Amino acid sequence: MTDRKRARELGLPFPGTPGQWNAITDVPGVEVGQVTLISGEGPLKVGHGPVRTGVTAILPRGRAKAQVPCAAGYHSLNGNGEMTGVVWIEECGELQTPITITNTHSCGVTRDATIRWLVGRGVGTGQDWGLPVAAETYDGDLNDINGFHVTAEHTLEALDGARSGAVAMGSVGGGTGMLTYDFKAGNGSASRMVEIAGQRYALGVFVQSNFGRREDFTVLGVPVGRHLNEGKLRGKEQGSVIAIVATDAPLMAHQLKRLARRVPLGLARTGAVGNNSSGDIFLAFSTANEEAFSPRGGIIHMETLGNGDIDKLFMATVEATEEAVIDAMLMAGTMVGRDGNTAVALPAGELLTLMKQYGRMDKLLKDNS
Repeated sequence: MTDRKRARELGLPFPGTPGQWNAITDVPGVEVGQVTLISGEGPLKVGHGPVRTGVTAILPRGRAKAQVPCAAGYHSLNGNGEMTGVVWIEECGELQTPITITNTHSCGVTRDATIRWLVGRGVGTGQDWGLPVAAETYDGDLNDINGFHVTAEHTLEALDGARSGAVAMGSVGGGTGMLTYDFKAGNGSASRMVEIAGQRYALGVFVQSNFGRREDFTVLGVPVGRHLNEGKLRGKEQGSVIAIVATDAPLMAHQLKRLARRVPLGLARTGAVGNNSSGDIFLAFSTANEEAFSPRGGIIHMETLGNGDIDKLFMATVEATEEAVIDAMLMAGTMVGRDGNTAVALPAGELLTLMKQYGRMDKLLKDNS
């Protein structure tokens, strides 16, 4: 258990209305599973540890409807990273598999294990082969990344363990060994509820956050990174970020690509610039139009929002991305990894003091005042 608190629990006044869980699972049907691997300490011994890694699985329609594709689109801000399966998504406009996210050198393992999971469950993709989506960010500052500790069995466990409801954040799953703005980070998620044309829709964002220079770190417009200078591990811009955007609003593939293109605006609010070493890759999908995606041929009929009605979803993407990154940091405690490398936690108390000094706090919870 962790005593870390999310941004809204600390009283940080992020805009927008979140769903029940303030997570990607507020989109009905979406399930998340995570396996965390932490063992060993001291000097790095390749193949033995220390181990600080894991795998996260996201099932767009849950395990019960894993065979039903979703409309999808993706965008890469900077391509020094990997997300498999996106060439086919770009071609056909569909996401046909679960999504896995892990460390850079285990991405292929989780991809192949996803095929094994699909075959084992008799889940078809509409073809005689599968092209799963697997993404990665680098955790080698803390983890024995060349020890290849994430296995197919871990991936199957994450897929089988996927559930709706609250999502564990911080140093869990694929985000276990990650840093952001030179603080310990990992996985974060947030959601927004929006009303469009008399209908209420959910939009959720999940990030595996592993990027940024401390000096650029910004929270709600406050340049906090300039004031919090202690405990830098990397001391430079390095790393990546994967973002998954989900919604139950009826959107076509090209509209979902437009949503994915708004993720960088949310990242920029936290200080991101998309440096050369960063793999910043984003995928958006819609769980609407299930009946249209169930048949694999013939004429299908789909509902979609007009382009003039999706501005609220753009804003929801930006807001939820920003908050998800901050929650990924706030929910992660200090971690000591290989060779004694230490990733320090974002100090919530100092952060709140700075936010108050800059006049950005609407309120402080009593236990943090």
